Amino acid sequence: MLIAVKYLRHLFIMYEVEKSNLKRCSEYVVQVLQPSYVRNFMTAYLDREIVERILSEETRSVTSAVQVFLDQVCLLEEEGWFQALLDTLQAEGYNGLCEALEKWDFEALENTRPHRVLLDRIEPSFTKKIRPNELLGHLRGCLLPRECEEIQAINSQKGQIAAAERLTECLKRSDKHNWFKLLKTALYDCEQHAALELLDPDTESSGSKTEEGHDEEMDTETMTTISFQYREECDDDDEGLLKSGNDMTPSETLSIPAAGDRSGVSVTGAQEPMRDGEKDRQGEKKLRHYQRELADPVFQGHNTIICAPTGCGKTVVALEICEQHLQAKGKEAKIVFMATKVDVFDQQYKLFKDHFLQKDPDVRIEGFCGNQEDTLSMTVIMENNDIIILTPQILVNAMTQGEVPCLSCFSLLILDECHNTTGKHPYNMIMRSYLDAKLDSGQNQRRLPQIVGLTASVGIGSFKNQSEAEDNICQLCGNLDARVISTVQTHIDDLRHYVHTPEKDFYLVPKRQANPFTRIIYDIMAKIEGLAKRVYNIESLSSIENRDYGSQKYEQWIVDVQKKCRVLHLKDQQEESRVCRALFNYTEHLRKYNDALIINEDARTKDALEYLSAFIEQVKNAGHDDTERQLTTYFEGYQGLLRNLSTGGQKENPKLAELQFILEEQYRHNEETKSVLFVRTRALADALRKWIEESDSLKFLKPGVLIGRGRKSSQLTGSGMTLTSKKGVLDSFKNLDNQSKILIATSVADEGIDIPQCNLVLMYEYVGNVVKMVQVRGRGRAQGSKCLLISDKKEMIDKEKHNMEKEKIVEKAVKNLQAAPEDMLQKIDIFQRRDKIFRDMEKCIVERPRTEGNYELLCSKCKKHGCFTEDIRKLQECHHIVMDRGFFTRAKTEPHPKPKGFNGLIKTKKLFCKHCGFDWGIVASYNTIPDLPVIKIDSFVVKNCVTGQQRYYRKWKEVDFTIKTFDLSEIVTNWIPLVPEEQ
Repeated sequence: MLIAVKYLRHLFIMYEVEKSNLKRCSEYVVQVLQPSYVRNFMTAYLDREIVERILSEETRSVTSAVQVFLDQVCLLEEEGWFQALLDTLQAEGYNGLCEALEKWDFEALENTRPHRVLLDRIEPSFTKKIRPNELLGHLRGCLLPRECEEIQAINSQKGQIAAAERLTECLKRSDKHNWFKLLKTALYDCEQHAALELLDPDTESSGSKTEEGHDEEMDTETMTTISFQYREECDDDDEGLLKSGNDMTPSETLSIPAAGDRSGVSVTGAQEPMRDGEKDRQGEKKLRHYQRELADPVFQGHNTIICAPTGCGKTVVALEICEQHLQAKGKEAKIVFMATKVDVFDQQYKLFKDHFLQKDPDVRIEGFCGNQEDTLSMTVIMENNDIIILTPQILVNAMTQGEVPCLSCFSLLILDECHNTTGKHPYNMIMRSYLDAKLDSGQNQRRLPQIVGLTASVGIGSFKNQSEAEDNICQLCGNLDARVISTVQTHIDDLRHYVHTPEKDFYLVPKRQANPFTRIIYDIMAKIEGLAKRVYNIESLSSIENRDYGSQKYEQWIVDVQKKCRVLHLKDQQEESRVCRALFNYTEHLRKYNDALIINEDARTKDALEYLSAFIEQVKNAGHDDTERQLTTYFEGYQGLLRNLSTGGQKENPKLAELQFILEEQYRHNEETKSVLFVRTRALADALRKWIEESDSLKFLKPGVLIGRGRKSSQLTGSGMTLTSKKGVLDSFKNLDNQSKILIATSVADEGIDIPQCNLVLMYEYVGNVVKMVQVRGRGRAQGSKCLLISDKKEMIDKEKHNMEKEKIVEKAVKNLQAAPEDMLQKIDIFQRRDKIFRDMEKCIVERPRTEGNYELLCSKCKKHGCFTEDIRKLQECHHIVMDRGFFTRAKTEPHPKPKGFNGLIKTKKLFCKHCGFDWGIVASYNTIPDLPVIKIDSFVVKNCVTGQQRYYRKWKEVDFTIKTFDLSEIVTNWIPLVPEEQ
């Protein structure tokens, strides 16, 4: 009893001291805090009426509201209120104020007073001379996330001057000791010199940039180390493409050690070990509670799959994991971060570079992917960098070529979108090497890297019940050697506070009825099929039946016919060439008509006709042969009638009418709505863009289109989008001026795109598996978001509802596995040993030796002679060069639209069949040797010169004949560059 009394007395005295200090230092709290930002604390410790009174007072005067807040806080008696206040301040980004209250030392805030006074004095002129939307990206180190969002909203709704006034007010209330320096640097970087001169009249408007913003004289025996914390943000991302959002606030920690002291003791009293003995690593990032929970198993050394919703900041967790790993491992640390897409690779590479440039410039980071020009070898990059950002195929290639002898060269592998670690995906190829090293006898002592996977869902594969789902998850864990699945369990409320799951709804609309346009297209397709049958019995080439016009099955039939046509063998070589070329042309036209029917079903008749017309014009401009002239003439005979039908007399597409109603209603209720519309094809994306632009009630949306890079040309969308063009579309969509309010995207936007203000996700006949559903739904981040599926197929809506049920099964399966970790690990070990046995059995199978005979390569479209295999040389295991100088008499070249280097080669020209114009590959230079024809095997059919048998290969690694290695001496003695007339 006596102990309890003493304890209560101790608490009373302690809290009375804190209240006394809080009152004494209230002027500093009043000039910084905004009560609505700590609403979570207020609702937890203050009465509802008092909270409402404070918030109401804030609308009139923030200073007065803070004073009321402090008065009420000083009346609290509950245990732990002061620590809760500190935790809330830290979580909301008030790092400077939190630090000051912990130490009751407000010197850093006091030192900023002259700058506040100056900014207050010049505010009327200052706000007229700044462009806040440009500055925000540079000022995240001294602004709160909510302040940034408010400034963006004000700029959008009320204009630049109003946003400038709010930005100035936020700066005057900043608790970061270096806000004035960051402001001056931002003004300089954004070339807003007129405003900069108001802050510092001695600043020159041009010339070299000098160090600015020293607030006080520093002793020559001391040094200042400023360490920035990264905040992953997407609204104002000027360089990245598909970033993941996070509301963490950047903070800085000032460290002033005594002369000769390398311990790195900061103002907060925290001590961290130094890396490489050169630089202390200050400013530990305060992860949100749920982010810390996700990362904890990794910090404990476990191989871990981090599974958390899109938009929760998994990349921020990965950055923190890297920091901790670098600190723990020191010089032994060697980290690889892998992204599955080039777009995401570029984003993550920049993100890592920017983060560590601010946090610790001594951390060496490099990255490259297959889309880049010449790079250093993997061996050199490994030796000279601490963190390497890659696409996984790069690592697979480096391991195959011996540049990476084993995965033990690394200490940590992070696999983004790790649910792809299945089958023949590069992730799985890498992990098979890892598991072989782990499970092989005699290699168990080899040091292997820690594995961390990041994903939004582990719902891979097909499953009907929870047991099968658990097996699939354990298989994924086995592939990744993950011993822990880390999900948010304890801090689920914290997660829900930041990550909002959109409301799901479904719209089943009537099917579009057949009309004169579709009937004419049916007749044309039947006519083309009849022409093809006169050339050859195409029904014998494919067994696919019930292929209705305008269906996916009809597309599959075309693919099957073209595949069989490539290896069609006739006694007469000339007749074979004629037949194959004609069938190729017929089926390609049938493909476009089929596409047009699909567009007509989902969009307008006008869009379908434009698609066809563009294709026909493209054929005519390409020097078409007799068959193509026949087909284009046939289309032109119907073109006038089709045009009349497309411009009038057609009933409105019910799906478009429903989509229009949804958009009009959404934007009528909320003009600031941001929407993402997912579609299946590029052609449909282009058609819906035109429809919106030409609709009087929707054209204000100014739609942007986001599609993949692609390899096939398209008359509507080019050959895909470059990274630069994608960035432009996303910048317009994210722009503060709301240039674009809707983004029309194909599957390229499934993974990675993150726009916090997006509050409407539309799935237009767009359904996939469970993982795709989770990813697409996660594009909507704003509170109150909606995710709507629009379809005229009941089976498609049923499939999506089935996916929702399967998602619940996956969640239960994960929880069940987490509840019984020993059973999960036992199952994982069984799967790993079983898969190891299968791999060992595959290795024992003797590979069929490649034949030494000579083979002829025929153009897969027209069957004309291309070259012989004895004239092909293999360079770097991936490039195949034709050494026959006469090859150029059978090919024609055009300047390459995007000449660039890769793997030592520089692309200079495109290479085509001289007879039919089929794409054969490229012309490149290597070292000092120009005009080397580099061919694609899938552009040719391989004919055995003895038996006459023909085979078609999609990849060079599939061929069963030997290919000689490229020999530079052979080139030097025999190779002659092309003369201009040959080119």
